[in-house]
Amino acid sequence: MIKLIAGLLLAGSVAACGTVTRGTKEQIAFDSSPDGARAQTTLGLACTTPCTLDVPRKKEFSVTMSKEGYAPQTVKVITRLSGKGAAGVAGNVLLGGVVGAGVDVATGAGLDHSPNPVFVDFQTPENTSKTPVEPKPTPRETNGPRATSTPVS
Repeated sequence: MIKLIAGLLLAGSVAACGTVTRGTKEQIAFDSSPDGARAQTTLGLACTTPCTLDVPRKKEFSVTMSKEGYAPQTVKVITRLSGKGAAGVAGNVLLGGVVGAGVDVATGAGLDHSPNPVFVDFQTPENTSKTPVEPKPTPRETNGPRATSTPVS
C-alpha cells in the first residue's frame, strides 16, 4: 500500500513537469514610441513603458496604452499553446498520464501570450502589435485591345 501511494505521488510530481519548468506566470514586455506611456491592463496591472509585468499564463487580457498628447490605443493579448508547452503536455501524458497533463492545462503552463512584447507606436494610427492583415489581390484589367466577335463571311 505504501509503495502504491509513493508511486502515485511520484507520478503526480513528474506529471506536473510543465508547471514546474515553465511556471504559471509569464513576463510580458510593454514598450511604446515615445517611451513613458501608461500601460493599464484589464487584469488590474499597470506600468510605465518600457516595462514588464508578470501575468498568469492562462489569462487573456487587453492593455490600453495612453500618453499625453496622443490618442490611447488598446491591444488584445491572447494565449496560445506554445511549442514548449505542447511538448511539456505531451511528455506529461507519456510520463504521468492524463492527470499530469490536466495540471499543466489547468495552470496554463503550456500557454504563451501573443503579442509579446506589446508595442504601440503613437505616431501611427494603429498600433504595430496587431497581426498584419494580408492585402487581398484585386483583379487586374488589361489595357490592351479587347476581343470582339465579328461574323465571318
